[in-house]
Amino acid sequence: MKKVEKKNLLTALYCRLSVDDFDEKDKKKNKEELESNSITHQKQILEDYCKRNGIRNYRFFTDDGISGTTFDRPGFQEMEEMIEAGEIGTVIVKDLSRFGRDHVFSGYYTQMKYPSLGVNFIAIQDNVDIEKGTGVEMMPIQNVFNEWHAQQTSKKIRAVWQSKRDHGERVSPTVPFGYKKEKKDPQWYIDEPAAEVVRYIFNLFIEGLGPNQIAKKLRDEKYVTPTEYFYSQNRSASNPRPIDPYGWDQTAIRYILDNRQYTGCTVNAKSSIVSYKVHKKIEFDESEWQVIPNTQEAIIDEETFNIAHEMRQSRRRNTATGRKSMFSGLVFCGDCGSKLYFAASKSINEKQEFFRCSGYKDKPGSCSIHYIRNVVLYELVLDTVKKVARYISEYEPVFLYLYAKNHKLAAAKEMKTAKLKLEQAKKRIGELDKLIKSTFEQFILGSLEEERYKALVADYEEEQRTVKEFVSESEAAVQTAKEESVDLKVFLDAIRECTDINELTPTLVNTLIKKIEVFNSVKGTDGKKHVPIAVHFRAVGIITIPDEKELIEAMNEMSKSPVNVA
Repeated sequence: MKKVEKKNLLTALYCRLSVDDFDEKDKKKNKEELESNSITHQKQILEDYCKRNGIRNYRFFTDDGISGTTFDRPGFQEMEEMIEAGEIGTVIVKDLSRFGRDHVFSGYYTQMKYPSLGVNFIAIQDNVDIEKGTGVEMMPIQNVFNEWHAQQTSKKIRAVWQSKRDHGERVSPTVPFGYKKEKKDPQWYIDEPAAEVVRYIFNLFIEGLGPNQIAKKLRDEKYVTPTEYFYSQNRSASNPRPIDPYGWDQTAIRYILDNRQYTGCTVNAKSSIVSYKVHKKIEFDESEWQVIPNTQEAIIDEETFNIAHEMRQSRRRNTATGRKSMFSGLVFCGDCGSKLYFAASKSINEKQEFFRCSGYKDKPGSCSIHYIRNVVLYELVLDTVKKVARYISEYEPVFLYLYAKNHKLAAAKEMKTAKLKLEQAKKRIGELDKLIKSTFEQFILGSLEEERYKALVADYEEEQRTVKEFVSESEAAVQTAKEESVDLKVFLDAIRECTDINELTPTLVNTLIKKIEVFNSVKGTDGKKHVPIAVHFRAVGIITIPDEKELIEAMNEMSKSPVNVA
């Protein structure tokens, strides 16, 4: 580091403010500290100091809303670049806490780097002036205290968040595009103009458009971005006002499609930071989120969101031609379970486009080709949907009876068994904790030899690890079962509209169908090869249409032993 002359050098007046500067719980103190440390108040103190000491060549550097535990701040970094360039001779702050709240780095800058560069450091209210040698002895202690203050404030803020989560309250103050709230009212209300855009995005996605295509469509149709909309409504926004008010991109579309809060719930604990000093964001798995239902009116119904969510997870791939099938992401091999890839190229026309097993393609010998042309699949699926629609329209009570008998009651029995095993496993974990503790006490008292003690503890800990894994997997399975609980009303409303259909649409396919299994071709009675498929409908799975004999048997059963389908 090259020491520079201080003649005609700039004096840097640095200001900073963030949430780690005050105690949120103490409202009176909070207000007093906020006013004292406000950027405006800091600037006034620094400017008054310059006037008293005849300093005219100065410039402000400001970081508002950035923690003092990090030095990766725009204003601070700009100041550092100018210091390195030899343009600044003095740095002045209101007090040491405004400079930073990490005692190691604060000490490095003020007591090592700046002196080596010939840069003086002044903290007015702490009476620190490096060149004069005043306040230097107490600087390390004051810096440690400032860091401790940030640590304690972080703990208190985390405790407040945890308390809110424990009481089922919303943690994040951010209001998504499509909602609004009043300043003193924590409740979210539907912001209809924005909500219409959100619904439009979901509809376009279910129709088969990808995030990039949706973004382009919104740009072309002159829909303003969420950030632009917030500014137009005089609402706060996390990003600066965009140059292009219609500059939608796929990131914004994905964020909206993935936001479960549009279903009327609150989602907490999606992420955290490493520590009060390391501000790296850690994203939690969806299974770890805290979801609080019915906290505000829904913009998107649960079924629509789930369809979009499953479509997002299917990771549909575009072909080299840009053409894609409405069945992409839904088609699976009936034998090995792999996805069927959609194949389209410039050398083949649309009638020749086909699906084939990815297991066969990627791992030769692991499966057979399971080839089916897209137009054939279309006709088979259309025929299946029409037959199911006719069956339900004519025999809806029979359908409901058979569904409850064959699926719902079995699922309820499985759920009951799973919950019982889960309770037993949790009880066993507690028992093992007691056994480990008891074994340790016996060892300490000398009634158990060391080798025997180690062997028993190892066995207990291994069993406990296995049981904990079982509990984790079982809880996930139970939760999945709850999320996949049938919604017959939604299914019936959709299928009733299909009695007279002559064509399929992406929206209809994605609303009705969860997946399609394709099996190897077989020779039919007509001597021709046919490709069997199995259509798994959302909420109800595969629907087997009974023949006349089975219908009569079902109706007789219904009259003798009705099954509750509620």
